[in-house]
Amino acid sequence: MKLDNMFKKTKHVSDVKNITKANTIQPEVPEGLLKKCNKCGKTIVAEDAKANYNICPKCGGYFRIHAYRRIAMLADEDSFEEWDPDLCSGNPMNYKGYEEKVESLQEKTGLKEAIVTGKIKIDGMECVLGVCDGRFLMASMGQAVGEKIARAVERATRERLPVILIACSGGARMQEGIVALMQMAKTAAALKKHSDAGLLYISLLTDPTTGGVTASFAMLGDIILAEPKALIGFAGPRVIEQTIRQKLPKGFQRSEFLLEHGFVDRIVERHEMKAVLAQILRLHCKADRPDSVLDKEAAENPEESIYVPESMELEAWERVQISRKNDRPVGSDYITSLFDDFIELHGDRGYGDDHAVIGGIASFCGQPVTVIAQAKGSNTKENIDRNFGMPSPEGYRKALRLIREAEKFQRPVICFVDTPGAFCGMEAEERGQGEAIARSIYELSSIQTPILSVIIGEGGSGGALALAVADEVWMLENAIYSILSPEGFASILWKDSTKAKEAAGVMKLTASDLYEENIIEQVIPEPSCFTRENLDEVAKPLKKRIRQFLDTYCNMSKEELTARRYERFRKM
Repeated sequence: MKLDNMFKKTKHVSDVKNITKANTIQPEVPEGLLKKCNKCGKTIVAEDAKANYNICPKCGGYFRIHAYRRIAMLADEDSFEEWDPDLCSGNPMNYKGYEEKVESLQEKTGLKEAIVTGKIKIDGMECVLGVCDGRFLMASMGQAVGEKIARAVERATRERLPVILIACSGGARMQEGIVALMQMAKTAAALKKHSDAGLLYISLLTDPTTGGVTASFAMLGDIILAEPKALIGFAGPRVIEQTIRQKLPKGFQRSEFLLEHGFVDRIVERHEMKAVLAQILRLHCKADRPDSVLDKEAAENPEESIYVPESMELEAWERVQISRKNDRPVGSDYITSLFDDFIELHGDRGYGDDHAVIGGIASFCGQPVTVIAQAKGSNTKENIDRNFGMPSPEGYRKALRLIREAEKFQRPVICFVDTPGAFCGMEAEERGQGEAIARSIYELSSIQTPILSVIIGEGGSGGALALAVADEVWMLENAIYSILSPEGFASILWKDSTKAKEAAGVMKLTASDLYEENIIEQVIPEPSCFTRENLDEVAKPLKKRIRQFLDTYCNMSKEELTARRYERFRKM
């Protein structure tokens, strides 16, 4: 044994344990400083998340927001006026322990019930707001929640104010039984009266929105917005899986799923919400024609002479080919060029969102309008996404939904037609292509707001007519409008589709032909080589003519408007 080992200081086991324990002690973290993200599982600083609109700074996951926090995010400073703050539920089923549970939640949350209602201003515009708070029995809808919503909507109807309801709910409240179920009917009926008064209702869906709330007020908005990745559905995913005994696909019942399937107008990031709501409210302000704007423009820009074709320099087949050119401006180009503040709205509320039809609300010279465009793409990828401008039934149903809303809010409708024809496929027939086109033609014949349709490229068959039952129909100089394509005409009548050029010559499908036949009212001249690069040469004079159209038709009574439209087609 070495001598130095005899004098080496040794450590007892207890000493080692104490040292290890000392090294592993973490500094004490103040309570509430940190929180764990329930999306990614990472620890984050609570204040960082709050400053980031209650969104996880690491994964972007959305946390649920307390009602008053949500109101503070949307309302102008000091503009919130709370209504019915002390309204509470009873215990209609005498459910054991329910009253104690409610009292406990009232003390814990500072809320009397699961929704806060009142009046606010958003960018100076007054509206009625209702915000569900998930801390209170998962914002389930019992009699007090239903009553607060009904009272708020009724007061909004009396004061002629728009309504915004922000849903976050597990559905109807089980502890209140059939009384809770009846709140679905109560809230829906109040919203119907509000709608019949011509007033705007915006529904905002947040995570989660399920059950009886989804099946009542949440899905009845004129415009339905949703936060990203929010769970939205009638039956919960667990119930569905247990019922059908199948694993649900990823993303099922999320906001993006509902957008794709036609039930949501738009998904809005939380930091954009106030600005988007303000824009929607502005576009739904009283939509009377702004005389000072339009009349001033008309005075400064007197009406141009109507185009009368003097010669047929181009053959019909040449115009067919020009109308189909890949670099020709498409519907989305006209929307960008002619309108301000365009908000695209999605979905037919029944099956899907057809990308071959773009629709939404916009401002034209300060006047709110509804804009619909059959949409081809500007490249191969876009053309595939938009099905080469051939709408499916849900495209026509989306357009009709938006046109009905335009009638409700007294907004003129401007349609841009550009389609080789409605999509002819098995799935289109399964979903009722013929019925969708027929319904559009039927309804547009009597819609009580001005409608202008401009054929900017191809106007193929009933697929084009479905958006061309209008007070006036205009065509660009090299657009075409016909019973079907020249290829189809030749194939059906001559059993030879290669005779398309010859067919085009006899079909009277050019703008000059149709002007002479009194099928259309105006022909819009276009440059000899018309592309997106020189769209302005067409858009500027077109804008003047649209001003003149609105100046004429917005002054007509509803009865005169629909009678003239009926006679327009009756005499053909």
